[in-house]
Amino acid sequence: MMRTPFKTPILLFLILSIVVLPTLSSANSVSAEDFGPSEWTQYRMNPDNNPVFHNEFEEQLNTIIDTNDQIRSTPVIVGNNVYIGNHDTGDIYSYNLMEEKMNWQAQAPNWIHSETIYVDDQLFVGYGNRFGGPDGVRGTGESGMLSLDPETGEILWNFKTKGEVMPTPAYHDGTVYITTGDDHLYAVDPKDGTEKWKLKLGHVVSMSSPNIKDGILYVGAGRPTPYTFFAIDLSAQEVLWKTEFDNVYAGLDDVPPAIYKDDLVIATALEPSEKGTDYPEHFMYAMDLKTGEVVWKESFGSGEMVKNNKSGAPMIYQDKIFVGSPITRTFYAYDAKSGEQSWSYESNINKAPPVADQDVVYFTDAEGFVYAFNTEDGELLGKKELGGTLAPSGPVLMNDHLITGSQDSNVYVMPTSEITGIDEEKDESVKDHGEQEIEGTNSSTWIISIVVGAIIVLALVIYGVRKSKK
Repeated sequence: MMRTPFKTPILLFLILSIVVLPTLSSANSVSAEDFGPSEWTQYRMNPDNNPVFHNEFEEQLNTIIDTNDQIRSTPVIVGNNVYIGNHDTGDIYSYNLMEEKMNWQAQAPNWIHSETIYVDDQLFVGYGNRFGGPDGVRGTGESGMLSLDPETGEILWNFKTKGEVMPTPAYHDGTVYITTGDDHLYAVDPKDGTEKWKLKLGHVVSMSSPNIKDGILYVGAGRPTPYTFFAIDLSAQEVLWKTEFDNVYAGLDDVPPAIYKDDLVIATALEPSEKGTDYPEHFMYAMDLKTGEVVWKESFGSGEMVKNNKSGAPMIYQDKIFVGSPITRTFYAYDAKSGEQSWSYESNINKAPPVADQDVVYFTDAEGFVYAFNTEDGELLGKKELGGTLAPSGPVLMNDHLITGSQDSNVYVMPTSEITGIDEEKDESVKDHGEQEIEGTNSSTWIISIVVGAIIVLALVIYGVRKSKK
C-alpha cells in the first residue's frame, strides 16, 4: 500500500487550522457595533423623555443631513439608520449614518410632527396639521398614522382619523396607540392597521405625545375647557383618573409629559397673568402617578405669548427636572421631589425638551444654538451655533453624539466634544488607551502564531521519529 508523504502532519495542521486560526482571526477583528438602539417605542424613547444610548461604538461621526423641508420632530435612530420627517411636505427619510447616504424617501399625506417609532421591523408615524376643521376637530385634509417597511420605505398600511395625529405614537404590548385632534385615543393593530378599540376623551390633543409606563398611558388634552390631564388603563380600556385645570388655557395639550420614577408625572401649561392671556404665566405641575392629585405646582414667571409650541416640555435626569420656558426665555433645573428650583439660565425663545448624560444637560433654542450645562450647578460648559430654529421636539444623545433636527431642513450629527470642549489631556488619554489596546491585540496575535508554529513543528518531529523506527 502506497503511503502519502506527510499525511499525518498535514492532517494535524488542518485540525489545528480549524481550531486555532479562528481565534487568531478574532484577535485581529474589530467588533462592529450599531450606532443606535434596536427599537424606539414612544416619544423620545423612554418615560423620562431623555433619549440616551451607549454601547461599544467607537467611531466619531460629524455630518449634516440635508432634507427637503423643515424638521420639527426628533430624529429617531435605530441601528445605523436615522428616520426623519418633514413638516410641510410630509416627506419621510431613512438615512444610513455609516455610509452617509439616503436609503429611501417616502411620502405622508400631510405634515409630519410625529417621531417615526420603530418596533419589530416596522415603522409607525403620525401625520396631520394644526388647522381648525369642522365640529371642533383639529386638523384639515388627511390625518392618520402610517406604517412603513424600514428596509424599503414601502407603506404597509394607512390608519385614517378625522383629526390630526401630530403627537408621536406609542407602542405597548402588541398595540400602537395614538392621541388625536378628534378627541379620541385609538388602539391600532400593528399587523394590519385595523382599529382594536378607541376611547373618547372629549378633549382635543394637539401635540402632547402619550407616555406609557406599566400599562398606563398619560397624556395632556385641551379644548373644550377645562383643560384636562388623563391617565388611561390600557388593559381595562378606561380612564384611571383625570385632573382638570380650571385656569389653564394653553399648553397642556402641547406638552408630552415626563414620568419621575413610580411617583410623579410632570407637565407644564399656561395660565393668565395679571396682564391677561397675551402675557401668560408659565407653570409646571407634578401629579401623583396613581391618583392625579397635584403634589406641587411651580411658576416659571410671566412673559409675552409666543406662536405655536407655547409650553416647554420637561425631561427627567437623576432626580431633577430639566425644562425650558418659551414664555420666560429661560432654561431651568428643578428638584423632582420637592419642586424647588436648582438653577436657571436666560436664553432665547426655546421650546424643546433637553437631553442629559454624564452630568451634562444639553438645551437648544429657536435661534439655532445648543448649550451644555453642568447638571448640578448650571455652569455653562459650552455653546455652539448650528442653524435655523432647532426642532421643538429636541435633541438626542447616541454614543456621545448629539443629534438634532432644525427648521432649516437639516439634521445635525456631531460629537458632544464640539459643544463641551474636551481638553487635550483627555484626548491624549483616550488615544493612549486605544494604542495600548492595539499593542495588546498585536501581542496576542504573536503569541498565538508562536503556539501554532510550535505545535506544527512538534507534529513533524513525532512523525519523523515514528517513521525512523519503521
